[in-house]
Amino acid sequence: MNNFDNLMKQARQMQEKLAEMQNKISDMEISGSSGGGMVSVLIDGKINIKKINIDPKLMSPDEADIVADLIVAAFNDARSKLESEMNDKMGGLLPPGMKMPF
Repeated sequence: MNNFDNLMKQARQMQEKLAEMQNKISDMEISGSSGGGMVSVLIDGKINIKKINIDPKLMSPDEADIVADLIVAAFNDARSKLESEMNDKMGGLLPPGMKMPF
């Protein structure tokens, strides 16, 4: 029974560490950019867009499609960085081969 108690204790500790790490990740802010920095997107750990910056030089009506593409690229860059950061932080807590987000 002692082994089972130890196993349960370790499981609770791992669950607590996982919850703590999830809270830290939720509080993170990651920035992504595109177009040589002309468009940037700031997202949080829940992958919500917090802020978008667009260089005023891109605001010509003829450039609308380009700006839209750059916003998407900046968001994808930020999301990719967040996923990488999450995997780095959670990697020690997860079984081999398991990646975040689940």
